[in-house]
Amino acid sequence: MGYSLNFSVVWRNFDKLWGGLVLSLELAVVSLAIGVVIGLVLAVVHVSGGRFTRMAIAVYVEAFRNTPLILLVYLVFYGLPQVVDLRYDATTSFVATLSVYAGAYLVEVFRSGLEAIPRGQIDAGRAIGLTPAQRLFHVRLPAMIRITLPALSNTFISLFKDTSVASVIAVPELTWGAQWINLNTFRIVEAYLMATAMYLATGYVMLFSLRLVERRFRVGRNA
Repeated sequence: MGYSLNFSVVWRNFDKLWGGLVLSLELAVVSLAIGVVIGLVLAVVHVSGGRFTRMAIAVYVEAFRNTPLILLVYLVFYGLPQVVDLRYDATTSFVATLSVYAGAYLVEVFRSGLEAIPRGQIDAGRAIGLTPAQRLFHVRLPAMIRITLPALSNTFISLFKDTSVASVIAVPELTWGAQWINLNTFRIVEAYLMATAMYLATGYVMLFSLRLVERRFRVGRNA
């Protein structure tokens, strides 16, 4: 029996997809913001800390980068409350998981950016009497951000796609919306084709916007 496409049922339930897309973007933005803080703090500590500190950060980075995100989501949402007396909803659980997951990747991004700063810039800051904190905030961090912008752009787009994993714990993001339409209308092809198109369109808009930011602040361009 042939399968006839019928997008009308998808359009009638388009609010599930649109609301899911908005939530997916919110999850990605919040998780990236928290992940940036985690990654930046640990990268600075890694670069300036001792051997034990670097080893501890390396364990965190490798543990999270080599564990599938879906397993981490299950462990945090279902497993952690069984061990520790914690209560949180699915959205909070996923944001926490994705933030720590993103932080593990961003540690390496920021660390490589800090180590790529020409030594002469840091020595110049020291020569004009800047304190270590002033050199960090006025010399190292601005230069590091410009160096790492392309990697940050890729991380944000990856996080946006990773929000689809939240559907396994019933967070009503875009993939969950497609699943809801499929389960209630049995139009699996139409539901997932529409969700795919929305992921693609949003990803391309994000990529174009981030590339403009990269060109504006790229290394070698005067501010």
